[in-house]
Amino acid sequence: MSAPPRPKLSDPIQLLAFGFGSGLAPKAPGTVGTVAALPLYWLMAPQPLWIYSAIVVVAALLGIWICDRASTALNVHDHPGIVWDEFVGLWIALWAVPVEPLWVLAGFLVFRIFDIAKPWPIGWLDRRAGGGFGIMIDDVVAGIFACLTLHLALWLVAGL
Repeated sequence: MSAPPRPKLSDPIQLLAFGFGSGLAPKAPGTVGTVAALPLYWLMAPQPLWIYSAIVVVAALLGIWICDRASTALNVHDHPGIVWDEFVGLWIALWAVPVEPLWVLAGFLVFRIFDIAKPWPIGWLDRRAGGGFGIMIDDVVAGIFACLTLHLALWLVAGL
């Protein structure tokens, strides 16, 4: 099996799709891409929730186009180095979660678990949806599941 083609990071679309180069990590590019999403999260998190939400929605919708363009240019559906979907998935996971290291770490871990394990319907969507939408949707749903899990944990902690 040959290595997937390398992106042209001089192309702004591929630069974004590959998470500013983080997706080129030789091992666990999805995890490295998720780590690379954290600095942008720290910049977005202090914003009012409606602004944070708008940024995430725009990033997700643009992500469909970005990921589709990058995968088409490289002629590889869901190239392992495309990690914009991980960026967005993490930001969804951390929606309205306290901006504290423990909760951010929990969000990171829970998101990665859902993204890697791909329980139904995440795995089903991953196998069936194509194009940029297919690249994005499994991480969006993993982010939603992680967000729900974190908010359940927050509710349980507050209820104790």
